[in-house]
Amino acid sequence: MLRNPGADGDRLGAQVWRRLVVDTQRAMALADSVAMFGGTGQGGRQLVGLLAAFVLSGIIGLEREIAGKSAGLRTQTIVGTSAALILLVSKYGFDDVLADGIVILDPSRVAAQIVSGIGFLGAGIIIMRRGAVHGLTTAAAIWESAAVGMAAGAGLLLLAMVVTVLHFATVFGLAALGRLLTARLHGAVSLHVTYADGRGVLRQLLNACNAHRWSLLALSADPPAAPQTTDSISPGTAREVGVVMTLSGTRLDAATNVLAAVDGVHRIDRLGDDIE
Repeated sequence: MLRNPGADGDRLGAQVWRRLVVDTQRAMALADSVAMFGGTGQGGRQLVGLLAAFVLSGIIGLEREIAGKSAGLRTQTIVGTSAALILLVSKYGFDDVLADGIVILDPSRVAAQIVSGIGFLGAGIIIMRRGAVHGLTTAAAIWESAAVGMAAGAGLLLLAMVVTVLHFATVFGLAALGRLLTARLHGAVSLHVTYADGRGVLRQLLNACNAHRWSLLALSADPPAAPQTTDSISPGTAREVGVVMTLSGTRLDAATNVLAAVDGVHRIDRLGDDIE
């Protein structure tokens, strides 16, 4: 029986073509799986940026944690790392859509939403109690952690590290400078106050200072005295404690008389001006 060479060639060509299509599909699937974990925007540079945001925002959060603030180590670290990831997504997450040049996207629009979102988080930390606002510095630190994370995610590691250092210079250096300038401009005085313990006298002293708009620059307690025996304590006599209060403000010459009028205060000694 005679065979048609042309027909055999066609069948062989079809088999080769099908095999080529299958191999191509497998190669594309393998390439997609590899790109899923190592494609554009998922290299070592981006991982370094994420880790830098994690470490730097964690350092800022550690300072807030030690200070006993509500948004501490965990909150600041999560904010900074998340901001870095969002920025990386806005920068590299749409490369497959933008590759053909048909779709045009402004990557800064996604990153700009970080600032808006952090504003809501910071607003929840700020509270007002008895006419005084609390939590402003911590809310600003959250915004700062987000900025550090964005800078690290964008690869601006030097800027992120500099801002982290400036955070500590602001929290510690400027706070001390502010107290010094306040004392020099308005004057300061240190008073040694002896009062009865257990009667809420210290709270009344602080309320009196707030009422006269005197800032408390420093407060230190005397070393604890030797414990008294029951024989040495007269009936109805409260234990005395002493504190040194450094006040700043106007009309400090009246501080001694004002604080001495607080019920439970036994003695006030003026130690002299804290700042000459």
